[in-house]
Amino acid sequence: MTSTWNPEVVWSRPEAERAGTPLIVMFHGYLSHERDLIGLAPMLPEEFTLVSVRAPHALGPGFTWFPLLHEPDYSIERVTAAVDDVVSWLDTVKGAHTSVTLLGFSMGMAVATSVLRRRPADIEAVVGLSGFAIPTPSDYFRDDEVAAASVPLFWGRGDADQIITEDKIEFTNEWANANTRLVKMMYANMAHSINPTEMGHVCEFLRQSVLAEAPAR
Repeated sequence: MTSTWNPEVVWSRPEAERAGTPLIVMFHGYLSHERDLIGLAPMLPEEFTLVSVRAPHALGPGFTWFPLLHEPDYSIERVTAAVDDVVSWLDTVKGAHTSVTLLGFSMGMAVATSVLRRRPADIEAVVGLSGFAIPTPSDYFRDDEVAAASVPLFWGRGDADQIITEDKIEFTNEWANANTRLVKMMYANMAHSINPTEMGHVCEFLRQSVLAEAPAR
């Protein structure tokens, strides 16, 4: 029997106020930490409870989920180990909430989409910011189930992003179009970052896809 991972996390509201709310689980990027993305809280719909999760491996000034794809110690097993940890922890918190949405930045988007690809039935929607999906083939992923579930995915990135390589973009585009209800946005002159216009689009996506609100007229 495997033990449940117990990561460092930051919540947007106290425990007594979380039950019965929709949950957004946030995954930070390479060399960042759990207090990074929680700063987006004022820019997201107030109905949600947010929880930002620290990656398991300390590295440099922050933490990482797994090695970078071009590094010699990268392997799909390192990815799936991180995803298994996230899923085991998610099973301990999801029951208190009406839905689970995943939000990831950069490598965090790879984590979010990989959790979706492992447990699509548990995920209401995914928000990916300046990131990618894992291109390494693996029977671990359940892409047929993802496609059948037709989970909404928001994927935003800047046209000046020099970090995410073209091969990752091409794979992510192909995978997302084939397996999700993709909303894809490109932002002019935005580098490897997030901007207020994008967050406005994320809010609209969450309201329509998770809170089931009609679009404003």
